[in-house]
Amino acid sequence: MKQDAVEAGADPVDARLGSRLAELRAERGWSLGELAERSGVSRSTLSRAERAEISPTASLLNRLCGVYGRTMSQLLSEVEAEPALLVRAAEQPVWEDRASGFVRRSVSPPHTGLRGELVEGRLAVGADIAYDRPPVPGLEQHIWVLEGALEVTAEDTGHRLDAGDCLRLRVWGPTRFRCAGAKPVRYVLAVVLP
Repeated sequence: MKQDAVEAGADPVDARLGSRLAELRAERGWSLGELAERSGVSRSTLSRAERAEISPTASLLNRLCGVYGRTMSQLLSEVEAEPALLVRAAEQPVWEDRASGFVRRSVSPPHTGLRGELVEGRLAVGADIAYDRPPVPGLEQHIWVLEGALEVTAEDTGHRLDAGDCLRLRVWGPTRFRCAGAKPVRYVLAVVLP
């Protein structure tokens, strides 16, 4: 978020929207002039919108959404309020796969403004979970075992992790998580989008 826009009294949503519009342009490597040509909106209007000096109209946002290949709903969802700094244990979503003996707690849930998340995984004795591919190719994972033993197979290479061990990798293909001991395993999975 552009702090100077917020300090100058800009609406917080306009400030986040302006910041996101600037990010979208930068991701494509376009100058303000190039975006003006593509959108039919003047450079000065684009610059003022990115700096949150003006509140963009629906018409302006519609033009920019067309250039960026997004619906207005998608764009606006990308500028939701900043994620909560504190996620209380009671607010952390828990999902259980009873068939496999896997419990997943989303300690730091994903948010459009953040690239990483933290997950606590628990596998019962004998639990074995296989994933045919990552949700995003090249996904970065850090797996830190807190209790028990875990076997992780990635790219046909097996890794045994005991309490305190950490495996760091980028996931491109199938992976497998297996409780490798006589006791349940509890681990932290840090996930970072590429």
